[in-house]
Amino acid sequence: MFNNPYDASTSIGGCPCGAHASLSEHNSVQAAFAKLTQPPHSDAAPSPSPATRDTDTLMADLFEAAVVKAVLGSDPSRRSFLNLVGSGTAAAAIASVLPLGFIREVAAQAPRALEKTKLDVGFIPITCSTPVIMAHPMGFYAKHGLDVNVVRTAGWAVIRDKSINGEYDASHMLAPMPLAISMGAGSNPLPWALGAIQNINGQAITLATKHKEKRDPKDWKGFRFAVPFDYSMHNYLLRYYVAEAGLDPDRDISIRAVPPPEMVANLRADNIDGFLGPDPFNQRAVFDGVGFIHLLTRELWDGHPCCVFAASRDFTQKMPNTFQALMRSIVEAASFAHNPANRKQIAEAISAQNYLNQPVTVVEQVLSGTFADGLGQVRRVPERIDFDPYPWHSMAVWMLSQMKRWGQIRGDVNYAQIAEQVFLTADAGRAMRELGGAPPAATMRKHMIMGKEFDPANPEAYIASFAIRRT
Repeated sequence: MFNNPYDASTSIGGCPCGAHASLSEHNSVQAAFAKLTQPPHSDAAPSPSPATRDTDTLMADLFEAAVVKAVLGSDPSRRSFLNLVGSGTAAAAIASVLPLGFIREVAAQAPRALEKTKLDVGFIPITCSTPVIMAHPMGFYAKHGLDVNVVRTAGWAVIRDKSINGEYDASHMLAPMPLAISMGAGSNPLPWALGAIQNINGQAITLATKHKEKRDPKDWKGFRFAVPFDYSMHNYLLRYYVAEAGLDPDRDISIRAVPPPEMVANLRADNIDGFLGPDPFNQRAVFDGVGFIHLLTRELWDGHPCCVFAASRDFTQKMPNTFQALMRSIVEAASFAHNPANRKQIAEAISAQNYLNQPVTVVEQVLSGTFADGLGQVRRVPERIDFDPYPWHSMAVWMLSQMKRWGQIRGDVNYAQIAEQVFLTADAGRAMRELGGAPPAATMRKHMIMGKEFDPANPEAYIASFAIRRT
């Protein structure tokens, strides 16, 4: 059935000669005859195997062969007709009355069996993980045939190690982590895949209440800051911000990695002067009266990525249907979260103890963008956090440029190639289209960060333009 239905020399099911009850009986007779008549050695090339074609092509071929067989009848009849009018004329005649192109498209999109349905997906309890979390209580995983156990995890190093060890099938990660894992920065190299962006914006620089009179970063010399992880947008944005103010982030201030749930406690205990971290902990510092929001990171780069949905390349290759079902779940959840009208419902769903374990009021302030800033003002910033799953390759190139700027990676870097290998932009775009979305046609674009344009076509010149750098 996988042979070309317009080739008169091939069979597409049934008995080709019409003399046998089944195709298997016909084949056994033909095999016996061939054994008697063929020379001991043959140089004939083997017929193409269905295994050499991808699943989508096989399904589409099978559908078209079934249609042709239904129209032209048994193999003897089909062959006679093809020999009489020719394959091109036959194909055109059938296509004129049957939408074969549409049939092939439907076949390519036909649901395919999931290789695994029970999955463990790790997450850190922050609002950046909203799509991964909300997809559980709000039924997005179940809608796509998955039984997902979302596992609350203490910190990013634990997420990385459990993911690498295979304890998690997939996980919520910081956007630079799949790049770092793939390149062996901070761990042994292991091919990793970033499926979709979890959130854009959604971070802030929060300072201890005692520093209300020190709003100028030029006055921060000697300050102690926390970020969630070395390979994080938080680290790169904080370094960028203080360096633009003339401070060397490795010499004039100290930056250390602190798990997000421990940031407010460290601020209260005066172990740190501030942090650039994810919500809801910026808002929780205000809620607890121990800190104030100095600025939202969207003021540095509006639309910057933060957290992502990721899995090992091994998982994506061995379980492609399961991975695509996960992708659709996350992309659909992100689309739902993008609508401000749904934010209150989402806040109630993800504030529970087994998810964020935060007061609903705190989470609502973050998701709605109407919040107290700890400086006596109520601010209204609807774009404080948003959800756009499209993983631009240019975002990956920027992250790689910062990894090189600060000495986390060295030597020649093929920025575009690494971005294309790790950021699965085509897969995310396909999931968006399948759910009725319209992903961008491009994968690269220029970004504006603190008033300076980043051109992904020339990252080395971008790095060289900074006076403060490690390279």
